[in-house]
Amino acid sequence: MHSESETLKRRTFLSTIAASTLVPAHAFALTSAEAEKLVDKVVADINKVIGSGKSLNAMIGDFERIFKRYADVAFIAGSALGPDARGLSNSQRNRYVDAFTGYISRKYGKRFNEFVGGRVEVNSTRKVKSYYEVLGTAHLRGESPFELNFRVSNRTGKDLFFDLIIEGISLRLTEKSEIGAMLDKRRGDIDGLIADLKKAG
Repeated sequence: MHSESETLKRRTFLSTIAASTLVPAHAFALTSAEAEKLVDKVVADINKVIGSGKSLNAMIGDFERIFKRYADVAFIAGSALGPDARGLSNSQRNRYVDAFTGYISRKYGKRFNEFVGGRVEVNSTRKVKSYYEVLGTAHLRGESPFELNFRVSNRTGKDLFFDLIIEGISLRLTEKSEIGAMLDKRRGDIDGLIADLKKAG
């Protein structure tokens, strides 16, 4: 029997190994212009939402649609779950990805709510291994600008972003830690994790 601390250490170690390997591979001939075009669309949609004057709940619904349209949702969700993703049934996988999508949309939709009255702009693009990183800047009222970078791949055959770096912090790696901690609390119970994700964020 492993203690809870040993289980957490083991999961953290396995997740770290998974993080180093779960980078989109076998990408098609994505170009910097195509990567930047995708992020231009994402940014335009984000700017439209934060300037809409809608309620927070309505904005979160809009952010969920943006996430589903432009993000590699299945990859991000699987990466966040780490090695445990390989043991999911098809039904569990679908329910987990749906719950994760809602959770991410609520969590980061609230963060983007801080952008109301500001704007996000795209600055440049650079190739990194098999993907492109599109570098942007978030301008908020009364605060210093900060970096908001998108990592873009077309491993699915469609241009999508698979990570978002906010002020140097990776959404994908942050959520790997968060989801791992939530799963540990449920002692590895995936269905319990899914139920928790539906209420989290």
